[in-house]
Amino acid sequence: MRGLLTIGALSVVLFSPTAAAQAPESETTRIGDGVYQFRFRSHNNVFVVTSEGVVAFDPISSEAARLYAREIRRVAPDSPLLAIVYSHDHADHTTGADVLRTELGVQHDVPIIAHEAARAKIEAAGNADQPPPDVTFSGLMTLWFGGRRLELHYLGKSHSDNMIVALLPEERIAFAVDFVSNDRVGFQSLPDYHFPDFFEALERLRGLDFDTIVFGHGPSGDRAAIDRQIQYYADVRNAVTAAHRRGLTEDEAAAQIRLPAYQAWGAYEDWFELNVRAIYRWVAGGGGGGGGGGG
Repeated sequence: MRGLLTIGALSVVLFSPTAAAQAPESETTRIGDGVYQFRFRSHNNVFVVTSEGVVAFDPISSEAARLYAREIRRVAPDSPLLAIVYSHDHADHTTGADVLRTELGVQHDVPIIAHEAARAKIEAAGNADQPPPDVTFSGLMTLWFGGRRLELHYLGKSHSDNMIVALLPEERIAFAVDFVSNDRVGFQSLPDYHFPDFFEALERLRGLDFDTIVFGHGPSGDRAAIDRQIQYYADVRNAVTAAHRRGLTEDEAAAQIRLPAYQAWGAYEDWFELNVRAIYRWVAGGGGGGGGGGG
C-alpha cells in the first residue's frame, strides 16, 4: 500500500416520484479538485483522485460498484485504486468491494479501511459480498497520498457504533453518511441510533472545519445544513421531553407533536412520527434530561 497511514490515539432530501423517474440511475459530480461525488439511485459516495491513485468510499452494492468502477476509470483512467474506505458496517453502503476491485483490475490486497468496531459486525453478518476491513482504527486516521491529506474521524456512536466521517482539510470537503442529511428528518424509527451519543456526534461534526458536505443520501450541503439538523433534533427532543413530563403516552405524543417548521423537509409525512416515537422511548427510559440547544 503506497502512501502513509497515521493513526491518532483518540480513544435524501428525498426525491419526488416525478424527479426520481427523470433522474439517471447514477451520476458523477465534481465537487472539488480531484474530489467526486458518485450517486447510485438514492445512495451517494465520494472518491478522491491523487497523483498516486484513487481512494474510494462505500461501494454501496455489487450492482453499484460496477458503475462506480466505470466512473472512476472515466475520470482517472490510469490511476490505480489505493484503498477502499467503509463509512460504517451497514450493508446498503458497503457491499461490493470485491466487485469494485475486480472491475478496476486490482488484486484483493488493496486494503479496506474502517473503524475497528465495524470488523466484528461485518464478519458476523457473513455476507460474501461485503468483505471485512483489513485496516482499522479507533479515533482518527490520516491518509497521505500524493501529498493530499484525507482524515477519517470517528465522532462517537451515532447511527451504528462505528460511523466515521471523512474530511479533506485543504479542500474543506466532508463526507457523512446516514446520521445526518440535508433538510430531511431522521430515517424511519431511527434504527441503530445510539442516544445520547448521537446528539454529541452531531456537535462534533459541526466542530470539523469544512464548507461543503456530501451526505450518504440526498443533495450535498454546507455548514448551515448541519446547524439545521442539530436544531431539528433539539426541537424534537424538547417537544418529546415536555410531552413525557405532562404524562402523555407514546401514542399520545406521536399523535399530538407536530413541528410545522419542518413540514417541508424530506420524509416528514412518512417518518416524523416515527422519529418522535423513537426519541420518546429513549426519554421514557431515563434519557433526555432537559432537552438540548440548537444551532
